[in-house]
Amino acid sequence: MTWWAVAVGVDEGERAAVAAWLVAETGQAVEERDDGTLVSSAEDLAGAEGLIARLKAVHGSGVRTERRPLDSVDWTTRWRDGLGPRRLGRLTVVPSWIEYQRGAEEAVVVIDPETAFGSGEHGSTRAALRLLERHLRPGQSVLDLGSGSGILTIAAARLGAGRAIGVEVDDEALPVAIRNSAVNGVSDRVGFVAGEAVDLAPLLGPADIVLSNILRIVNVTLLPAIRSALKPGGLAIFSGMEEAEAEEFRPELELAGLTLVDQETDAGWWAVAATRA
Repeated sequence: MTWWAVAVGVDEGERAAVAAWLVAETGQAVEERDDGTLVSSAEDLAGAEGLIARLKAVHGSGVRTERRPLDSVDWTTRWRDGLGPRRLGRLTVVPSWIEYQRGAEEAVVVIDPETAFGSGEHGSTRAALRLLERHLRPGQSVLDLGSGSGILTIAAARLGAGRAIGVEVDDEALPVAIRNSAVNGVSDRVGFVAGEAVDLAPLLGPADIVLSNILRIVNVTLLPAIRSALKPGGLAIFSGMEEAEAEEFRPELELAGLTLVDQETDAGWWAVAATRA
């Protein structure tokens, strides 16, 4: 099987909406290049052409697209190249295929993302992990929306959370997260649920901390559900946004009744922590 890359050029104001549509349509992460081009993928030429046709039907025929075949490589192992332990405060993220000796004061998360998002190599994930490491207190409850590989949910447990629940719309990511939680020995404090975060968040709360490492447009949509899922005085951590999007998101926090208390940037990505009054 030859996979095809689908490159999408779109104006900056519509980029987040198109990226969210591509993720929902394909169930895969979307790469955003330095020039703003979004890159998704399809299993074959017919799939690539069908994706382009649906994209233009939804977002207009003016959307600029290109398609090209990808080199035939074994991506089940190739993506591992260059990945290694990542130290983030007292937390260290380690790929499952690397032997690592834990330090006395270290909280280690062993992750094999397989086909799910979340290896610790993306700036948005690292920024969220740093905020979580700074603000989580032992025994607190955590709700992770868009949990992917389970990296943030598991990190919460390894940092001392009494209970952590991950919510993920992609059914294929759930077994990955469950396996990762077992490898890390936190299955007794960690659980994963399949479904839409906007529906499940209020039902699974109240939580001391709610995590949402998704896209800005999705984070905005989830704000009411996240606020209702927080305990009074609880903390929401949002990531998955570029630094340039900070000025657009801050007013949305205020409108939702959340007060900014901390923020973090990593490789052009911005994460923010805000409390519910």
